[in-house]
Amino acid sequence: MVDISAKANTHRLAIAEGWVLVSDSCLFQITEGRTRKGDVIQIAQLAGIMGAKRTSDLIPLCHPLPIDSVEVLVYPIPTKGLRIETTVRSFWRTGVEMEALTATTAAALTIYDMIKSIEKSAMITGIRLLEKTGGRSGRWVAKQLT
Repeated sequence: MVDISAKANTHRLAIAEGWVLVSDSCLFQITEGRTRKGDVIQIAQLAGIMGAKRTSDLIPLCHPLPIDSVEVLVYPIPTKGLRIETTVRSFWRTGVEMEALTATTAAALTIYDMIKSIEKSAMITGIRLLEKTGGRSGRWVAKQLT
């Protein structure tokens, strides 16, 4: 585990995204609340928050850290599927990139679990860091995908 004891606390932010690609009929069932397991979007948001809070339990050598805020948004995108965007904030000595990525992944896996009876071919893809701020390296923003 990396020694962060000499680092100063700074405001940290990380934004991650991911996709669950599904058919239009599956997306319709999700947005109309017609899935057997309940509200897919709300449960995915809750799973993402829980994933962020448990990151250090899941990823070896990740520091447990105080999380000030986690926001998980799930956007239905016609002809594509569901886009997940997670923002994590903390005032601490190390970044929250892993928490944002873990939250996004947990939300995507939850969506898959809830729709697998409808669409086993759903694809989880594009999980990546979009932006991070704070710490010695400052701000970093991912290049736009074309």
